[in-house]
This record gives sequence, structure tokens and C-alpha cells, in this order.
Amino acid sequence: MAALRIEGFVIVSADGRLANAANVMPDDLKIEGDKRFFTAALDRADLVVHGRHSGEEQPNAPKRRRIILTRKVAATAPDPSNPKALLWNPAGCSFDEASRVAGVTSGMAAIIGGPAVFGMFMDRYDVFWLSVAPRVRIPDGEPCFPGVPDRTPQEVLSAHGLVAGAPELIDAAQDVSVTPWRRADR
Repeated sequence: MAALRIEGFVIVSADGRLANAANVMPDDLKIEGDKRFFTAALDRADLVVHGRHSGEEQPNAPKRRRIILTRKVAATAPDPSNPKALLWNPAGCSFDEASRVAGVTSGMAAIIGGPAVFGMFMDRYDVFWLSVAPRVRIPDGEPCFPGVPDRTPQEVLSAHGLVAGAPELIDAAQDVSVTPWRRADR
């Protein structure tokens, strides 16, 4: 059986933030081209992994298998509010065990945040899709990764062995591009 491929997805402001100080993605970061890119990626995903603030607001969201990180369970437990979701406490078992319990051991796992969740997978990403909105600034907002803002998101990805590919313009009106950061040894 093929291994589970780990792919990360985030859109950040010019200063490396993904949410405001209240952990809410501001409307300025909800950019149409990125929404289309993100939706298409999640439609290809076999599993979506996120924290309590990072669900996606899309029509297909209820159809997706997901793992939601929490400290409210010992290891894993069904999410009582979503039959397709599994609650997972990383202190109780490994991600590989949680994905097995969720019924997904091959294909693509889409890691969609937040910062602590992204940080947990830094040394496991096969590719990380970093979208940047250069016209948006959130100076007091939530950094996208541990280590930001002391380092840029790009410096954090590079420090974990990921190498930038060619950026693709996904929203010309907002000058937003997405760059694939791939594991150098794969």
C-alpha cells in the first residue's frame, strides 16, 4: 500500500500572518484565486488535518474525512458533531496511528493549520503550498508557523529541508501567487 503523502496549504499576509489577533482569518486574506486553488486541492485530498480554528468554509467540507487536533481526548475519538471526523491528541498516539484509525493510510493528507499543526509536520511535508498576499498586512496577527515573525515563512520552510519551486500567479487582481516547497530529498 502506498504511503500517505503530506501536503500543507496556507495563504499568508506579507508579514507571514494567517489570522488576526482573535484567530480569525480576515476578509483581506479570503482571495478568490487562492480559494479556487485551495478548494481544488482539498477536493483531491483523502484526509484533511487541522486544529480547532482551521476548518474550511466550503460546500464539500462535510464530505471530507478529517482529523481535528485537540487535547480533549486521550488519543483518538470520534467527533460527536461530524461522522467523517476523528478527534486526535498527538500526545496520545502518532499521526500514523490516528490516520489509520480515521481509515486513511494512503493518498494525500492536506494539512491546513493552524500554526502548531503546521509546525508538527515540518519535517514530514512532501510539499507545502505557500500562497502569499503581498498587499495584506496583519501586524498583530497569528503567525503562520512557529518561528514567524522572527523568520519569514520561506526561511522556516527552507530550514526544514524544503526547496521553493516556481511560483504561480493565482490571482492577478490581488497579485497573489502560490509557491510549492518540496522536500529536497524526494
